[in-house]
Amino acid sequence: MKATMTTAGPGSAHPALEPFGLGSLPLRNRFAVAPMTRVSATPEGVPTAQMSEYYREYAAGGFGLIVTEGVYTDATHSQGYFGQPGMVTAAQIAGWRAVTDSAHEAGAAIVAQLMHAGAISQGNTLGFETIGPSAVVPRGQMMADYGGAGGPWSAPREMTVRDIDQVVTGFAVAAANARDAGFDGVEIHGANGYLLDQFLTDYTNLRTDEYGGPVRNRVRLIAQVLAAVRDAVGDFPVGVRLSQTKVNDFTYRWPGGETDARVVFEALSEASYLHIASEGRNFIETARFPSGATITGLAREVSGRPVIANGGMHDLVQAADVLTGGHADVLSLGRGALANPDLPQRVSSGEELDAFDFEMLHPLATLDCAAAWRAERETATSRIPASAEAS
Repeated sequence: MKATMTTAGPGSAHPALEPFGLGSLPLRNRFAVAPMTRVSATPEGVPTAQMSEYYREYAAGGFGLIVTEGVYTDATHSQGYFGQPGMVTAAQIAGWRAVTDSAHEAGAAIVAQLMHAGAISQGNTLGFETIGPSAVVPRGQMMADYGGAGGPWSAPREMTVRDIDQVVTGFAVAAANARDAGFDGVEIHGANGYLLDQFLTDYTNLRTDEYGGPVRNRVRLIAQVLAAVRDAVGDFPVGVRLSQTKVNDFTYRWPGGETDARVVFEALSEASYLHIASEGRNFIETARFPSGATITGLAREVSGRPVIANGGMHDLVQAADVLTGGHADVLSLGRGALANPDLPQRVSSGEELDAFDFEMLHPLATLDCAAAWRAERETATSRIPASAEAS
């Protein structure tokens, strides 16, 4: 199936094809691969040759930037899913080196997203207790596509100050490991309902200490992680990903709206860039505050940093509007990249884009399942008579 997407205008090049400097990181264009959980590492969390080829395909397809799937940061509580890769052991670092080498050979920059799952770790299948800012059962259900057993999450143990300090240290050490693995930068995952976002979210953070209460306290842990990572890696690019929505709550918005957003963005202004995760397919509509400002445009204004926008950017008209309208500097694509690993090349040549099919992620969001989906589709296509193809 093809999805007809037009560019910025007749005869004009799409603005996302222009080079850009993401802080100190030069990009050949403004198309980025969004972080997507693929749960395809070894049981020990080591990236595989299959993963290396998966990321290389995006680089060879012309993407300027690749942000990896979330990578766990310590060996105690941070892992979210079986098959998730880590950035903890020597074997994991060596596995990632093969990934970064292949991406660089094909011309793309690649950033490691560092993630602590916190309360929405499917830890009962991994053999450890879950932790969170407060002992609040997460909303929603465990995610079967990521290997979860289904059903409700368990209540996490409320974190002590010592737990918080260990989390901060884990991010800093993992960032140094990512630099050693050849990455061009790291992205701190403060979005989508995982641990750092659990601290930022009012209904999962019921603490009464300096990490709870008003938004300036709830953003404190993300700011501490950013400072610790910056101390560990110096002038190495360090981004932060944020979102209002979550993998287990699609409707949540920051209670204070634009006021909360300003506090958050000011607290994280030392980041090299901010990456604002999906606000829905129609970005311009759903990412807009009542004042008319978009969350990404506000992030640019308040932080003074480059901003990556995410959400429906495979709609190339919308994507052009996001860039030319001053809403963001770089576009990250998930579904559009999965369906079109060569999307920048297609946009450059004017070729139509393939539509995303959710079946490529079922019954699990693994690379094996995606490969089986592709093989089945190729087999079905090969059975179509030439006369039918020409009709």
